[in-house]
Amino acid sequence: MPVTREDVLHIAELARLGIDSERADRLTGELSAILAHMEVLSQVDTSSVPVTAGVGAGGTPLRPDVSVVPQMDRALETFAPSMRDGFFIVPRLATHEDSAESGA
Repeated sequence: MPVTREDVLHIAELARLGIDSERADRLTGELSAILAHMEVLSQVDTSSVPVTAGVGAGGTPLRPDVSVVPQMDRALETFAPSMRDGFFIVPRLATHEDSAESGA
């Protein structure tokens, strides 16, 4: 089932996306190609493949539902080499202005 331009514009409107005319045309082609590929994949005979292939007979194991003590129960000072007034002191990051000054 090919996707129409109106489908793309309608979905974009529902998602509150602003799509220009050129982008809507490209998306129409891309989505139609994806659906055409899915149609080809649906023709593959999988009757000999078990339904749970890759999962195993027992299904996906679940982790035990137990409470874990948070890692942050220690003093903040143990997480950083330097603190001031309750804040972590970290090196200053390079800014765009710094890059322009260095000629990078």
